[in-house]
Amino acid sequence: MGRKLRTALVALVTTSSAVAVTLLSAPAAHAASGPSASALLAKVKNCTVASHGKYATDDGEASTVNICKAGSAFFWKSDLDIDCDGVRTSKCNEDTDPWYQDQTSFETSKGRPFQADSTRYFVIPLPSSRFDYTASGIKPGSVAAVIYNNKVVYAVFADEGPNNIIGEASYATAKALGINADPENGGVDSGVTFIVFPGKVPSPIESNSAIDSKGIAAANAFVNG
Repeated sequence: MGRKLRTALVALVTTSSAVAVTLLSAPAAHAASGPSASALLAKVKNCTVASHGKYATDDGEASTVNICKAGSAFFWKSDLDIDCDGVRTSKCNEDTDPWYQDQTSFETSKGRPFQADSTRYFVIPLPSSRFDYTASGIKPGSVAAVIYNNKVVYAVFADEGPNNIIGEASYATAKALGINADPENGGVDSGVTFIVFPGKVPSPIESNSAIDSKGIAAANAFVNG
């Protein structure tokens, strides 16, 4: 092999390597981002009451929480208790959670209960004279923005709670918000806002990436609408 040919091949390899390094080191395209916590909270500053009566945040507590409406969304401001129901795991079971149940009200795309320490989900009270989510266009799997301490995460409606108590979300939702997710001793007593976007259901319903995609699109439409 002649020197010139060897030199040309070396140059080609060097150039190709540089291009490859450039391509590998180039930053990935940014995923679409949703509105800030402050932008979402500004849209739910005022409450148009949608419920016919208030909810308690815990059993035996006074009823102080309304479900409100803002545009096409429904929202409430409450505490956050930990829901560990669904698939039994090392974090969510009868030993870690005195109230554990191995079912959720709704199922994943695979026909199984949700897994609370994996999928970000939230809870709506059972339909009653106070509020009937089914009459308000909120379907199982509807996505919501859940806001706490200036942080926004997206979650799906996967479980129902008592018809007089509000403010509950899955282990995974709490953890994503930086809240203690222990099902017995975790949660927070106040400061959490749930904004539900009726009918906006991700697919597959249990996928956090699909939840984020659907949630971001719904939240952007809500803020900019």
